[in-house]
Parts: sequence; structure tokens; C-alpha cells
Amino acid sequence: MTGLSTNTHRPPDATPVTGPADQIRILVAIGVRLYREGLAEMLGRHEGFNVVALAADHGSALEQSYELQPDIVFLDISMPDGLRLVHEIHAVAPDAAVVATAVAETDGDIVACAEAGVAGFVTRDQSLAEAVRILESAACGESPCSPRTAAALLRRVAVLSAQRKTPEPLDGLTPRESEIAGLIARGRSNKEIARELCIEISTVKNHVHHVLEKLGVRGRAEAARRMRAHLPR
Repeated sequence: MTGLSTNTHRPPDATPVTGPADQIRILVAIGVRLYREGLAEMLGRHEGFNVVALAADHGSALEQSYELQPDIVFLDISMPDGLRLVHEIHAVAPDAAVVATAVAETDGDIVACAEAGVAGFVTRDQSLAEAVRILESAACGESPCSPRTAAALLRRVAVLSAQRKTPEPLDGLTPRESEIAGLIARGRSNKEIARELCIEISTVKNHVHHVLEKLGVRGRAEAARRMRAHLPR
């Protein structure tokens, strides 16, 4: 990881990097120094946290993530190329959970963060106690978020679900059954199908039985109606 910016330092009174093994090791990566140092100091007072380093920019956040392998990167997502940084952190510290702060609670920003791999969100309006709870949950593999954030993510899931391809009625049929189903939809009789495909009528009847069964229909007319909309014109 050579060549990266080293604009980083530990908070003046942070817990030593070699703290108790059961503490959650946090890298605070926030661009504004006042917020970065103030937040690190407050988090450092929590007995369950070990603030291992501070990072002021993209390069230092990436370098410290690689070198320290923290449990959590508490990231100001408004940093330049913040979403790209999330991907890069996952590449160099795959076990680190990225918790994003300074997230604008619009559907687009929330979904973009989630798609980048953010594990949790701390909004501008949440308290320190709420931030602590979110960091603890993220360290346990959970994805805590506000009700508004959850609603945005659920709306995104609904959109994706609506865009899924509707299964075709031919799904599950063998190539021969699909061929016969198409001929049924064109109004062919068993005798005509047998002649066209050069097979025995008894074989046609057997295939027709399987087609009706797989399509879940009661007769040829219902099967034909379901198939006609999917025939090439």
C-alpha cells in the first residue's frame, strides 16, 4: 500500500491499538478535523470500543484499513469518491464493516450506499447513543438503520421485484413438450401433430398429458389460451 497519503493520526487520548481483545476496533475516517477528533474522543470513552486510528482523507483511510484491519470503519461518505472508497476498503480489509455517516437520507443516496456495501448508517440527526448502538450492531454482523432508511431500501427491493422477468409458460417443459404445446396453441389435433412431427398418435397423447399437467391446466383449450400470447408472430 505504498504511495498512499499518510494524513492520519490517533486521537490524543485514544485507547492503545493493543487494547483488550474483546473491544471493537474502530477506524474513524472523517474529513472535518473537529468532528473527527471530537467523535473519536467520545467513542474512545466507551469501554467496548478501541479507536485505533483517525483518517482525514481517502488515501489515509485506505492505508489505515489495510494496515490495521479494523472491525469497523466509521466513514464520512461525503468524502470525495466516498462510495468508491467503500469498495476499496472491502478489498483491502474484507472483514471490516463500513458504517457510513453524513448520508443524505434520499432514496438514491441510501440505495447507492447499500449497493456499495455499507453495513450501517448514522444520520446527521442521530445521537451519540444511537451511533454507539449502530456501531455495536454492525460489529455483530447486523445492518442497523433508521426507519426512513429501511423504508428506502424496501422500496428499492419492491422495484427490483417488479422488474423480474415473469416465468414463461414453457418453463419446465422438455423441448418436445414445448414443440407440442406450440402446436396445441395453433389449434392442431393429435392426429395433425403426429403427422407433422412424424410420431405415433399414442406418443402425442402421452406428451399432451404431460404438457397439460405441467402447465396446470384442465384441457387443450385452456393450454392454448395460455400459450398463444407467447407464440412468435
